[in-house]
Amino acid sequence: MSSKIKLAVSACLLGENVRYDGGHKLEPIIREKLGPFVDFIPICPEVECGLPIPREPMRLMGKPNNPRLMTITTRTDHTQKMNDWARKKLKVLAKQNVCAYIFKSKSPSCGLTRIKIYGDHSQPIGLGAGLWARMFMQRFPHVPVVDEASFYEPGFWEMFIGRMFSTK
Repeated sequence: MSSKIKLAVSACLLGENVRYDGGHKLEPIIREKLGPFVDFIPICPEVECGLPIPREPMRLMGKPNNPRLMTITTRTDHTQKMNDWARKKLKVLAKQNVCAYIFKSKSPSCGLTRIKIYGDHSQPIGLGAGLWARMFMQRFPHVPVVDEASFYEPGFWEMFIGRMFSTK
């Protein structure tokens, strides 16, 4: 059995081809800096809740305090599918002792902050967190979370690694 801590990571950041366009957003620095110390738990909410690869791009729409996960062109609502999956996944993660999570920035499901929420006329009306990220942070408020956009900020690695290991 591994004595490494558990680090949840958006699967696309680990090089898995799970994005809406069939691609990935590999961040080699995750494996280089953290790989020796952690067991990765790759997560792609869209794929795990049953959406295909490739898939129509999505965005958050509706009320900023309770947005819907909608496809852009056909306006198919995937909110319930995502919420149903998320409730189950949160129970699984609670048993895995996750010490930190690295989310994909700018994602309507995984973005931590500044995710545009659109109104009925396709104009941004607010900002918020992605559906999955919001649910994870509500369920695990003390687990350190970051997105890959933070990686190159001064002092990031020292701060993140310290917080990650302090939750062990």
